[in-house]
Amino acid sequence: MAYRFGVSALIVGLTIVAFGTSAPELIVSLLASMNGSTDLAIANITGSNIANIFLILGISAIIYPLAVQKSTVWREIPFALLSVLILLLITNDQIIDGGSVSMISRIDGFVLISFFVIFLYYIFSTAFQNNGEKTEVPNSDFAPFRVTLQIIGGLGGLVVGGKWIVDGAVSFASTLGVSESLIGLTVVAIGTSLPELATSAVAAYKKNVDIAVGNIVGSNIFNVFWILGVSSIVTPLPFAPSANIDVLVAIGATLLLFLALFVGKKHTIQKWQGVIFVLLYISYIGYLVIRG
Repeated sequence: MAYRFGVSALIVGLTIVAFGTSAPELIVSLLASMNGSTDLAIANITGSNIANIFLILGISAIIYPLAVQKSTVWREIPFALLSVLILLLITNDQIIDGGSVSMISRIDGFVLISFFVIFLYYIFSTAFQNNGEKTEVPNSDFAPFRVTLQIIGGLGGLVVGGKWIVDGAVSFASTLGVSESLIGLTVVAIGTSLPELATSAVAAYKKNVDIAVGNIVGSNIFNVFWILGVSSIVTPLPFAPSANIDVLVAIGATLLLFLALFVGKKHTIQKWQGVIFVLLYISYIGYLVIRG
C-alpha cells in the first residue's frame, strides 16, 4: 500500500518493515504489562535483542557473509548500543540515586519515546537525502479492499496470537516451576523474533545484506525505545536487580557486533563469526537454564 501511494522504498524499509517485525514484541510486552506480568514484558525485549544479534545475525552470516554499510557501522549500531545503555541506566534507580525500588517508570517511558522520536527524525532525514530515487511498485495488481483486509486481519492475528503467547508463557512457567523471566528470555523471545529471523535469513539467502543487518539493528532500537517506552507508560515496570545480567549480555552482544566488523574482513560479518555468534547464544541459553 505504501509503494502504491508513492512512499519511497527507503522509508518503507526503515519504518514499515521495522515496525512490522517488532509488532509481536510490542503486543506481547503490552499485554504482559497490562496483565501484571512485568518480568515477562522486560525479559521479552532483552531476550529478543540478544537473540536478534547472536542467533539471527549469526544464522544469516552463516548463510551468506553480511557486508555492513558504513552508515550502519558508525550511526545505527552505536544508536542500538545507546538504547541498551540507557535501559541499564533507567532500571537501576536503587544503585544510581538510592531509590527505594528499581523500575521503568512512566517518566522513563517518555524519555525512551523521546529517543525514539530522535531516531525517527534521523531515518526520515536520511530518506529525504535520497528522495531522488524513483519509487517502483513491486506488485501491479493492487486491490485496496484486499490489502485493507490483509492489514486488519494481520493486526487482529497479532493481538490474538500475542494474548496466547502471554497466557501460555505464564501457564508454562507456573507448570514448570520456573520464573516468567526465564520463559520470556527464551521461548517468548525466540517466538517474537521469528519475523526478524524470516526477514534476515531470506534476505541473506538472496544476498540483500543491507536488509538482513538493518532489520536486526532497527528492530533492537525499536524494541527498547518504542516498545518498552509504550509499555512503561501504560504500566510502570518493576525491574529485578538479577535482570541486570541479561541487560549486560545485551550490551555485550551489541558491542561484539560492532567489534566483529573490524576483525577479519572490514565491515563484514563473516561465516566463522556467525558460527561464534550462534555458539555464544547456545551458551547463554544454557546459562539461563542452569540459573533457572
